[in-house]
Amino acid sequence: MTYSQAQALADGASGLLPMPQAASVPQRSAPAAKSSERRSANEYAQIKRLIVQEGLLEKQPGYYARRIGINLSLLALSIVLLVTVDNFWFQLGNALLMAFAYVQISFVAHNTGHRQVARTSRQDEWLTLLHMGLLVGLSPSWWVDKHNEHHGSPNVDDMDPDIDFPMIAFSPEQALGKPAWARFIVKRQAFFYPFLITLIVLNMRLHSVLKLLGKEGDPVKHPWREAAAMLTNWVVYVGGLVAVLGLGQALVFMAVHNAAIGLYIASVFAANHKGMPILEKDHGLTFLHLQVLTSRNVRATPMTDFLYGGLNYQIEHHLFPTMPQNKLPRARELVKAFCEERSIPYYETGFWQSQKEVLAHLHSVSLAARKQG
Repeated sequence: MTYSQAQALADGASGLLPMPQAASVPQRSAPAAKSSERRSANEYAQIKRLIVQEGLLEKQPGYYARRIGINLSLLALSIVLLVTVDNFWFQLGNALLMAFAYVQISFVAHNTGHRQVARTSRQDEWLTLLHMGLLVGLSPSWWVDKHNEHHGSPNVDDMDPDIDFPMIAFSPEQALGKPAWARFIVKRQAFFYPFLITLIVLNMRLHSVLKLLGKEGDPVKHPWREAAAMLTNWVVYVGGLVAVLGLGQALVFMAVHNAAIGLYIASVFAANHKGMPILEKDHGLTFLHLQVLTSRNVRATPMTDFLYGGLNYQIEHHLFPTMPQNKLPRARELVKAFCEERSIPYYETGFWQSQKEVLAHLHSVSLAARKQG
């Protein structure tokens, strides 16, 4: 699914099906059913009207210029410390600082991929290439395509790539469908999960390469441009570390750095949807109900707002993916009140509780898999 298709899905949400009725509920008359369907179809239009009236979708270039400046300063500081400090144990701590800078840069790349930042789509494309391709070393096309598929069908089985992992299952049905070699891990996945997520970056780099080679998804529009950005990152990253630290210490630095990125990314993205309902393809929910019911907000504090890059407002982000990050807190107030008025479940919890819920869900799927296996 392209970005334009994902946005069209949001804008055309009123055309989606209403929430299905339980089998035990008597069928309503045709006029009553149509009236209910119209109310469900108009809900997204109503909340979007409130959002637009508040100016929450207006571009915020000044805000993002400051964000980008802070992120580049953090990366520059890490590079300066790498070159000037001759202490390997210190450099392992510096690997954590560099990992933090990488993830913060990735958050901006995520936002430019959603067309949140610049005045034009072309400018956002170049910013995504700069951040995701040159500074982080991943394929922007792979990331944007994959992420827009997720936004179009969050937690929908066989449609959301974010719940499709070879060695992790998010439902008993997924667990039963795993090959024999993966079932050993799936049946104990809550234990293996903290170790598996340290490999996320390697997995992302592999898929980036497959995307550029035309082995995954739609063809890349500018493959040589992306390849040049990614290759530049890899050469400077690996070559610079080996030149400064030597081969052995560089390998340890890279292992710590990439594992820390995986842990950080997983602590953010897993909390957003994992452990929330997994739906079938024919779920029949409206756009608004789909996005709200499958998303979990992490309670806002100045620390979580900063560490999560605004993604702790996951419900609002999924309803309005082009909304600038600094407008999400106000959107939360409007969306939460809107959902409460209409008895739409709106779920929000704290950071530690969200992490516990993710692990508890993985454990429950493992138990079901062991009983069925």
